[in-house]
Amino acid sequence: MIRQRVNLRTPLLAYLVRALTVLFGLALVWYGLMVVLLAVKVSPHTVNNLSAYHTLYDDVAGLSRKDFTTTVRLIAGFAGLLAFLVFLYLATRELPRPYLARGDIPVDRNQHGRTLVKPRAIERVAEFAALEHPDVTAAAGRLGDRELSVEISSRRTSTLARMLPDVQKRVTADLERHELPALPVNVTLTGYDPTTRRELT
Repeated sequence: MIRQRVNLRTPLLAYLVRALTVLFGLALVWYGLMVVLLAVKVSPHTVNNLSAYHTLYDDVAGLSRKDFTTTVRLIAGFAGLLAFLVFLYLATRELPRPYLARGDIPVDRNQHGRTLVKPRAIERVAEFAALEHPDVTAAAGRLGDRELSVEISSRRTSTLARMLPDVQKRVTADLERHELPALPVNVTLTGYDPTTRRELT
């Protein structure tokens, strides 16, 4: 039974989330280092010049109730809400989005409808084309998202350099002959079946 392969898409904004995560981690490491410097008796003035930790503390500690006017509270509230929504949206972009790599392939579309080909049909065409080579003893096709992979077994390895390109050409030619979509074809030798039945490792 052919099993569907599930892939994961990475949205572009996910890279932004990862960059922000890295920056946040670097900030934690940096200020952790400042704590270590203070613990080993480095001058607080020097540490403040490096991190401005004391300057920031004085600015926050110097705030009083009269500094928080109605306008300031509204601005802070809306800014906090906006920041929450933005970071919530970015967090959802980081969630994995699985999708099935194998799907029906459209080959024709007109006013009366469209023609779809099942992935297994394309894989079988590739397998039969590969098996036409005299040195191929077994073949298995797997249609991916944008490519067709063919795994083959061979009874000899001496002609491997010529066999793999020849199998690739046969598969590509059969896809064209059956008017199937042109796909990149990757051929991989995965088995060795000589008369001694030794496995290729």
